[in-house]
Amino acid sequence: MTGDRDESLEQRRKRLAAELAEVDADEAAEAKRDAQSEESRRGMALGLKISSEFIAAIAVGAMLGYLLDRFAGTGPWGLVILLLLGFAAGVLNVMRAVGVVATPPGLGSKQDKGPTR
Repeated sequence: MTGDRDESLEQRRKRLAAELAEVDADEAAEAKRDAQSEESRRGMALGLKISSEFIAAIAVGAMLGYLLDRFAGTGPWGLVILLLLGFAAGVLNVMRAVGVVATPPGLGSKQDKGPTR
């Protein structure tokens, strides 16, 4: 009778160990999927940020150029010039966001500034 009980306990232990291994494998796979989806969300957020900054720079340049033309009577030249400047500012913002161009020293964090007294 004791032998049957030991065999039964050993079978249960093996079954529980197999179930725990399966649960651990499922949790590891789920953690991997979560990490991949988090990386995907970061990429999507960066893409939306970059595109909105680019479009906003162009729109602001066009709006300021239109207003300049409207009030100063300069014809289409204010719109053309400020639209091109807005485009250049948008490209510069995209390059900064991607990391191709560093931020100017005056616009960075407090670490960029010299010692204060």
